[in-house]
Amino acid sequence: MRQGGGSMIRWLLAAALAVAPATVIAKAPSASIEARLQRVADELAIQRILVDYAAFLDGRDYASYAGLFTPDGEWTNAVGSHKGRDAIRQMLEGTLGPAGAPNRSNYHIITNPRVDLDGDRATATSRYLFVMRGPDGSPVPSLAGVYHDELVRQDGKWLIKRRVADDIMPTPEEWRKIIASQQPAK
Repeated sequence: MRQGGGSMIRWLLAAALAVAPATVIAKAPSASIEARLQRVADELAIQRILVDYAAFLDGRDYASYAGLFTPDGEWTNAVGSHKGRDAIRQMLEGTLGPAGAPNRSNYHIITNPRVDLDGDRATATSRYLFVMRGPDGSPVPSLAGVYHDELVRQDGKWLIKRRVADDIMPTPEEWRKIIASQQPAK
């Protein structure tokens, strides 16, 4: 009898474990299909911003790049901070040259996007790799790091409120030395 009772207990335990997830799901508040679809659309829209950011930057389309930010948006890294679309556009021109100039010397790769939504606000992180043309013309990974973004939905459109570029390899100090060594002598 003891053996039969043990098998009954094992059977009941197995049945309880099989039904438990369904019970938890039934008790959890479930979002409507519309709400779930909106969440997916929001995540895709934000991921598109991350991709467009690199495409506009590499294409030297600074107006479109700055348009990804709110009017008072901020771009920050270890070197400094630039607030507002005009300041961001001027930073790009000072760093990369005039808008619209052909770019055959570098590009950005954006990976591992993670988006967390909270109504009309969101945060996102993504990794970046900046690739430059090497002395022999070969692509050389030059700078890697993580973007930390705060985004807001304004007038139905997602925009970057604040982006922090956290350079990891090389360090910001090492990167400044690399860039300084590549500048023409004055």
